[in-house]
Amino acid sequence: MAQIPNLDNAPLNLTALREQSQKELINILKNIRGKKCLVIDPKLGGSLSSIIQTSLLKEHGVELRYLSADPIQTDLAKVVYLVRSQLNLMKFISSHVHNDLSKGLQREYYVYFVPRRAVGCEKILEEEKVHHLLTVGEYPLYILPLDEDVLSFELDLAYKEYQVDGDTSSLWHIAKAIHKLESSFGVIPNVRAKGKASVRVADILNHMQAEEPVNSPEMVVPEINTLILLDREVDMVTPMCSQLTYEGLLDEFLHINNGAVELEASIMGVQQEGKKIKVPLNSSDKLFKEIRDLNFEVVVQILRQKATSMKQDYTEMTTTSQSVSELKDFVKKLNSLPEMTRHINLAQHLSTFTSKPSFLGKLDMEHTIIEAQSYDMRELLHSYGFEHMGTLNNLEKAGLFRKQETKSNWLTVKRALQLVVEDTDTAIPNDIAYVFSGYAPLSIRLVQHAVRSGWRPIEEILKLLPGPHSDTKRGRFSSTSSFDNLYGSSASGDKVADGRRSLVLVVFIGGVTFAEISALRFLSAQEGMAYDLIIGTTKIISGNTLTETFVEKLG
Repeated sequence: MAQIPNLDNAPLNLTALREQSQKELINILKNIRGKKCLVIDPKLGGSLSSIIQTSLLKEHGVELRYLSADPIQTDLAKVVYLVRSQLNLMKFISSHVHNDLSKGLQREYYVYFVPRRAVGCEKILEEEKVHHLLTVGEYPLYILPLDEDVLSFELDLAYKEYQVDGDTSSLWHIAKAIHKLESSFGVIPNVRAKGKASVRVADILNHMQAEEPVNSPEMVVPEINTLILLDREVDMVTPMCSQLTYEGLLDEFLHINNGAVELEASIMGVQQEGKKIKVPLNSSDKLFKEIRDLNFEVVVQILRQKATSMKQDYTEMTTTSQSVSELKDFVKKLNSLPEMTRHINLAQHLSTFTSKPSFLGKLDMEHTIIEAQSYDMRELLHSYGFEHMGTLNNLEKAGLFRKQETKSNWLTVKRALQLVVEDTDTAIPNDIAYVFSGYAPLSIRLVQHAVRSGWRPIEEILKLLPGPHSDTKRGRFSSTSSFDNLYGSSASGDKVADGRRSLVLVVFIGGVTFAEISALRFLSAQEGMAYDLIIGTTKIISGNTLTETFVEKLG
């Protein structure tokens, strides 16, 4: 199980949020007396491991299983299903119940939908003639803290469902998740949205506030000052670029899943033939927190320097007499050795990919495309084959590429927002472009402007990008100067009650890359920045995982 991230330094009280989710799950289990078999949707397994330890589940009489088409192997009389509202999973549950009935087994069945029940799912259970045998409920897990400043709504298919299938249910879920945050931290007074889905979520959020108002104490400034909602469709260039930060590259090549990578034990220096191990990656690891957002070139240099320094300290320890204080300092350094060994092994493994001519060639091609060269659809079909027509059609619907009917707006957008930065210093960066060694992510440039002065100064540029935009004031604190003095001294209205900086919540509908998260952390750390930034997303993506969502499997 991946290590549960430490949230003590989060700019919001995310620990309380996680504890609430944990408590709600434990209450579900407590209300089903005695021992029970908890059958978890495999996709939820990783999410739950970021909230609760397996040992705690076992303390509440739980035998753990993962849902599949195969019958459940258990002697227990109570079976509890914890599942997303996916139609195919209802077939699995129905077949389990029918299998038990055919064997004359009498059991109590409970189905808890995450985060909420769906009419379509219950209809299948009725058609399969098992609904009357089930006790149905909900486990309202709308938000999952992945780290101190990253929240996931765990909606892997949201973008495809909305863009390709026309299913808007995920937009309600996103609005509900944000409304839940408001119930803990106050009504967000400023909402800026760009893109069809984002403007729709902002609208749903306003309806929710009208129907179920969040009651904030009088004169208590909301902890989140501004919400920025951004459709992935607005910037499809960035996820298609190879991420060059340490965490971004780890995701590109090893695929980070729920805050951990799984790889061969031998890569991590563990001599166990064929065994795979999970390596946790979150801010609980102090060295990872220090290097995760740096350009990979710089990470290699830092690890080399740290290793050399430790080697010199060891030589001094063995060749000269040391004071007790010096011994203590050396032992402290030794405590960080496992972390250093871990990241040296990971960096060495990544270097086997980044040094390949194919990777370097890919970077060159990406640079050419960003410089506004283009490819023809016929070339794509010729390269990939006509059997991928369905996939290409989905990608076109999603805005990943489109037929060029008129002159591209890309050059205008690129120049106006300074997306290409020459002579980028990756070691001592002064611009977000360091995350792609010269390309500043369009999405984060938009956030930069939204944070600094709102949409108005870039209105003409926004019109060149997909989808509408909106800027809404809400609640009694909507007149608070939100960003006019962002790079000067912070206005007193921009501080919460205990003096901490107020917050900007940036939500990506359709996913965000680790490189974009790094760029936002870079912005948040700039001198004179009056706000902390926290990220919300439907999922963490890379170019590969984003396109996989749209792949049509034939046959």
